[in-house]
Amino acid sequence: MKRLIENYTHDELKQEMIAIGEKPFRAKQLATWIYQKRVDSFFDMSDISKVSQQRLDELFQLSTLTLHTCQISKDKTRKYLFKTVDNHFIETVLMVHDYGYSVCVTSQIGCNMGCAFCASGLLKKKRNLETAEIVDQVLQVQKDIDKDEMRVSNIVVMGIGEPFDNYDNVMKFVKIVNNDNMLGIGARHITISTCGLADKIRKFADENTQVNLAISLHAPNDKLRSSIMPINQAFPLAELFESLHYYLAKNSRRLTFEYILLKDVNDTLEHAKQLADLVGGMNAYINLIPYNPVDEHSFSQSDFKQSMRFYDYLMKRKIQCTLRKEHGADIDAACGQLRIKVEKGTN
Repeated sequence: MKRLIENYTHDELKQEMIAIGEKPFRAKQLATWIYQKRVDSFFDMSDISKVSQQRLDELFQLSTLTLHTCQISKDKTRKYLFKTVDNHFIETVLMVHDYGYSVCVTSQIGCNMGCAFCASGLLKKKRNLETAEIVDQVLQVQKDIDKDEMRVSNIVVMGIGEPFDNYDNVMKFVKIVNNDNMLGIGARHITISTCGLADKIRKFADENTQVNLAISLHAPNDKLRSSIMPINQAFPLAELFESLHYYLAKNSRRLTFEYILLKDVNDTLEHAKQLADLVGGMNAYINLIPYNPVDEHSFSQSDFKQSMRFYDYLMKRKIQCTLRKEHGADIDAACGQLRIKVEKGTN
């Protein structure tokens, strides 16, 4: 079976080249062709001999994903549904911001975290994605937007799955997309989001990377959070925030708290007060997110006036926050929603 070449960091690629009888410099050549010139075949690599092209083609596979569907929103958000070699589906999203083009990648096929409002967990985890399958999401999107002379500038690991439940592959992915010989996306332009695996947050803190950390919080007290996010039963808020303070002590990076506003569930002024009490004084800000409704769930989006009341209260408490612009409302915007429809044969 061919090996996935996007599984290798630059240093590992050098070792692989030596192991198959190639010179170490071949790694840099390959990285240039794959990640910067973005060719689809070893036989398109014109400065590599025919003999070496043949050897590489026999041993390695360049791409891992096949595009099944691409939806484009009125706001230019693009949602891609890719098919894996073992016939599973994963989603990737391209979002257009004032600061550039951000790709949200998936880290697992399905999700076992069981968040009550989320489409991702409707189909349970089948397996972790390999490093190459996460890398290839970014490459496939970049190839798609190359024709428009656009460039991916930011990456968020916030799609289907819990990134820290696939810790090693996600961290290896970061090394590949960050490497200057590969995609060269700065660490400060990469964000990993977790629903709160406190043990992995401590491990991540010890990595001392410049990569951003986001916490999917969504509730300001244990009772509510446990009812909509089962992970809170394993890592309640006290334990989660202990790990976050450890992270802040070890890193100079500002934390992001993701907080989806759910109508009449977590969006009252009392919830805003509890949230301000919880995060006050931390080097952090809160990203308030409009909810993208999911057919299989009963939750609905907070109305704009209530969202603004929530936002205004936090600002008065001097809690840095933003009310995020809604993306892809006219397509299957909720994470995992398009995949669900295709898996169930309704799209």
